[in-house]
Amino acid sequence: MKARALVRMLAAALLLATISPLTSTADAQSNPRFIRLASKVKGALYMPDSGPAPKIGFMVMHEDSNFLVHLACTEFSKRGYAVLCVNGRSDNNEALDTWNELIPDAALGMKYLREELKLEKVVLFAHSGGAPLLSFYQALAETGPELCKDPRRLLPCGDEVKPVPKADGVVFFDAHPGTAINLLRSLDASVLSEDDPKGINPALDPYSEANGYNPKSMSKYSEEFKSRYFKAQSDRMNKLVDSAVEKRKQILAGTYKFPDDDTFVITRSNARLMDLDSSIGMTTVKPRKLLKNDGTISEQIISSVKTPNLKLKEANSSFGDSKQLTVMSFLGTRAVRSKHAMDDYDIQSNSNTTELSLQNIRVPILIMSAGAHYFLRDDEKMFDSAVSPDKDYAVTEGAMHGVVPCKPCEKTPGQYSNSVKNTFDYMKAWVDKRFAP
Repeated sequence: MKARALVRMLAAALLLATISPLTSTADAQSNPRFIRLASKVKGALYMPDSGPAPKIGFMVMHEDSNFLVHLACTEFSKRGYAVLCVNGRSDNNEALDTWNELIPDAALGMKYLREELKLEKVVLFAHSGGAPLLSFYQALAETGPELCKDPRRLLPCGDEVKPVPKADGVVFFDAHPGTAINLLRSLDASVLSEDDPKGINPALDPYSEANGYNPKSMSKYSEEFKSRYFKAQSDRMNKLVDSAVEKRKQILAGTYKFPDDDTFVITRSNARLMDLDSSIGMTTVKPRKLLKNDGTISEQIISSVKTPNLKLKEANSSFGDSKQLTVMSFLGTRAVRSKHAMDDYDIQSNSNTTELSLQNIRVPILIMSAGAHYFLRDDEKMFDSAVSPDKDYAVTEGAMHGVVPCKPCEKTPGQYSNSVKNTFDYMKAWVDKRFAP
């Protein structure tokens, strides 16, 4: 298991050691209450420390990260909302995330907020990997399980997915287009064989200075190199998909060496050019709302202020940062057919794709991007393709992926100091306008 997964497990253990199931909901913002939703599903309930009982609640959840202590849990509760932060069965373990099984887990959280707390309105907070998960949940809630039974999916759902209660709205922050698409873009395209991580094609090496890599600052890859690289990433992903599909066929036929699943390790999977070159996906195409640090809003073409990830090269060659999956968790969550890693992927091949889900959601949606990360263009594309008649999009100036200010990006101290306050104040105003009694 990766080192960061162990850190998440320790954080979850610390939380469960410090929050008591006997804590009253009256002071649960400062002392969240542990909620056991099922044997493999747990939550932490945050309530305002004072004031009237909430009528509006949020559910916060990620596909496999520990979100029991997410920043949103306290930021929403101190703004007067009930907040249930949920960990599903695959928290801290990507290998357990076969995707479709997470829908019943999310439904337990929704039912708790509806049936136990009797809330009038419930909004989903979909951050990062919570975006493909909770958008998928809402799409299924609105359209029914047939959506994920589509034979075009690499791992269609079965009877494990039942009708689920829908939310009244969805708030996204720095949503990514899908875990499979993220992996596609992270694959090292220079790998010659999955059996030999050291064997690479120098002409496609993203960490070669001859190809545009800068070990000290922002890299600058040529358009020709990027075109070849994104095509080669798709070629590698398609070969991985073919391998997993064949193994699943043998498993279903009873001819495979195991009757249920197998390990599926993907090495050299930390080579995302978006992390290194600011010319890739970090600028909106149209003028969009920029939530500035002083609280004002301007409409303009927005470019991310993100700095390059100079630790990526070391992570790319390590086993600890490889993808240690199974055949089923790969097919269900991290496999996608494509021809070009940035612009030509088949959103119908995986139910993990946020864009596909947004084309089946009609409740109000708010999409906000972090102004110091690389999902600006992705979020803009998803906003444009969303079919909800009530949708909004804004970017928080200087916010990192975790909402907090990007201090290394600042030209003057405190330049982005209000990123957290501004983000959650904007979300509160949006929610209250639509759902407050």
